[in-house]
Amino acid sequence: MLLKDKVALITGSASGIGRAIANKFAQQGAIVIIADLNEEEANKAANEIIAEGGKAMGLAMNVVSESEVDKGFAKVIATYGHVDILVSNAGVQHIDPIDKLKFDDWKKLLAIHLDGAFLTTRAALRSMYASKRGGSIIYMGSVHSKEASALKAPYVTAKHGLIGLCKVVAKEGAEHNVRANVICPGYVKTPLVEKQIPEQAKELGMSEQDVIKKVMLKETVDGEFTTTADVADVALFFASFPTNALTGQSLIVSHGWFMQ
Repeated sequence: MLLKDKVALITGSASGIGRAIANKFAQQGAIVIIADLNEEEANKAANEIIAEGGKAMGLAMNVVSESEVDKGFAKVIATYGHVDILVSNAGVQHIDPIDKLKFDDWKKLLAIHLDGAFLTTRAALRSMYASKRGGSIIYMGSVHSKEASALKAPYVTAKHGLIGLCKVVAKEGAEHNVRANVICPGYVKTPLVEKQIPEQAKELGMSEQDVIKKVMLKETVDGEFTTTADVADVALFFASFPTNALTGQSLIVSHGWFMQ
């Protein structure tokens, strides 16, 4: 039980990577807060964890709303007293070449990834500092935090930005025993990625199978997608790490697509 009685709030965790992390944390004894834009799905996910013997609570949260984020954290703190772990996972994708990219689409994606990370980080730090329990903040980056791909300007920009935010949190949080890290997965076959396949096929003029083989998995060592379980294991590693030795660091989880 590496996370016994730790309170972990995970954004965008009703499905996909966030849900896998929630399940993993619950199995390790954490009280998991399923924070998601879709309240019904958040409650459903929380109830499924509870049914399996875990501890969880569903929470509606729009990460780009300052009031919703602060209200959500206040509810968690009123219920459990503090927040020990934040996983800033909520995200979207948008496929377009820069010359065709609408400013509204650029702003929307950066708001979800960066404004959402800032607002949830600020709320988490306030709790962590006040409780004097320390804590762990984990950002869901991407290989695109280190590398670039065509057609993904706002996503690549946002994911690079999370690296910078993480480093500042690591510096500021150290005296309060708060650690910060970024997980940088390769392509994980979630609904977000599955939606990209036909979009990229159309934009690049190739078949969906070729998008998978020649674009998404071309640079991996084994032609395999990263799994949600792979990412969840890394999240547990960071969340349970006992010292500041790794704070401010990012870890690439990509089947060798990008090596550093």
